[in-house]
Amino acid sequence: MLKALFLTMLTLALVKSQDTEETITYTQCTDGYEWDPVRQQCKDIDECDIVPDACKGGMKCVNHYGGYLCLPKTAQIIVNNEQPQQETQPAEGTSGATTGVVAASSMATSGVLPGGGFVAITGRNNFVIRRNPADPQRIPSNPSHRIQCAAGYEQSEHNVCQDIDECTAGTHNCRADQVCINLRGSFACQCPPGYQKRGDQCVDIDECTIPPYCHQRCVNTPGSFYCQCSPGFQLAANNYTCVDINECDASNQCAQQCYNILGSFICQCNQGYELSSDRLNCEDIDECRTSSYLCQYQCVNEPGKFSCMCPQGYQVVRSRTCQDINECETTNECREDEMCWNYHGGFRCYPRNPCQDPYILTPENRCVCPVSNAMCRELPQSIVYKYMSIRSDRSVPSDIFQIQATTIYANTINTFRIKSGNENGEFYLRQTSPVSAMLVLVKSLSGPREHIVDLEMLTVSSIGTFRTSSVLRLTIIVGPFSF
Repeated sequence: MLKALFLTMLTLALVKSQDTEETITYTQCTDGYEWDPVRQQCKDIDECDIVPDACKGGMKCVNHYGGYLCLPKTAQIIVNNEQPQQETQPAEGTSGATTGVVAASSMATSGVLPGGGFVAITGRNNFVIRRNPADPQRIPSNPSHRIQCAAGYEQSEHNVCQDIDECTAGTHNCRADQVCINLRGSFACQCPPGYQKRGDQCVDIDECTIPPYCHQRCVNTPGSFYCQCSPGFQLAANNYTCVDINECDASNQCAQQCYNILGSFICQCNQGYELSSDRLNCEDIDECRTSSYLCQYQCVNEPGKFSCMCPQGYQVVRSRTCQDINECETTNECREDEMCWNYHGGFRCYPRNPCQDPYILTPENRCVCPVSNAMCRELPQSIVYKYMSIRSDRSVPSDIFQIQATTIYANTINTFRIKSGNENGEFYLRQTSPVSAMLVLVKSLSGPREHIVDLEMLTVSSIGTFRTSSVLRLTIIVGPFSF
């Protein structure tokens, strides 16, 4: 008996030590217990809840510290946390055979009580188990009957011992920063969730130092914590994971093109635009300012692009260059007695018969002075009218026109000279053969301008029997531009 009492007191001391002390770092529990990270201690596993059909044969399952009991469905359980008591005598006016109440030690034991009661004790608490009589007449008839209950219990109106909730009654001695937890027959003082016991104080648990709680950033708060995400991310539904925000779908701030990247986004502009300093909006690129060689004549900036323009008398070809319009083929405005001559940037109308008295027009389109006319003795025998167009500011020296004798006489010598129209020395006539010469431009000409140059060919007989001259009246039209 003394040995059993010693073992019982040792067991109670160990259990009480587990109730009152909280271990912060010890997380391994014995069989029938599991670690509670909130309370920072081992808690009992309710096998009746997790083990399917724990009891057979119509028995009911009763959870107990570190295990469970299988009892008849009519059994009642009274928990006694005090020292082992002797068998309680029935109260006056009751029969011991009908109450069947026994107090036993905490050593695992079982037995049949007088009057049909059944006792089963295991673990660290004292259990007094009483099976209700099947006969209602065996229930004590005196409602004022008093029974003795263990510490932490009180008699109910049904004459059974029920647990006292010290937390609700306010009879506990927990500190203001602790939480009262009611137990069967007792209570426990614990730190609230998010706190741990350190000495007599409840100190905050910094969950942010226990990875991996948050995906990106953890913010500790008194008794708790919350997760934050970096810019460009948002918390997922689990409040821990950070997922990328697709800014291009959610709040597209880009003026033109948006490209989502992990944690951010970038804006791009269409062709002809560039990002402004805010990296969101797009500004038009003035291509005309970037280069003076985009267009042959004039560059016109437009939103997102540019276009080229040409002056009057020209048309744009290949988007950038200017080409002369041959007005003589498109819009000939000359009279019937005039011929149209196109030049770079325009056209002019010249008489179809340029011959002036005493010259007459021949079928060869030459103006000839008749020998029979006395006025022709001191004049060139013939005058031929020719027209040409050159661009403004043409590079020099440059061969621009060739003159050649159409009739060649035997035993004659031909010489060539500029008779008129070269007062400023813009031209030079170079003889290239006995019957031809080349007009050379030696000074650059700027247009629009018209030059009329008379090129004369003198033909002299080698024996001195005759002398004659012919004139080519060349009209040179200089265009207004260099194209």
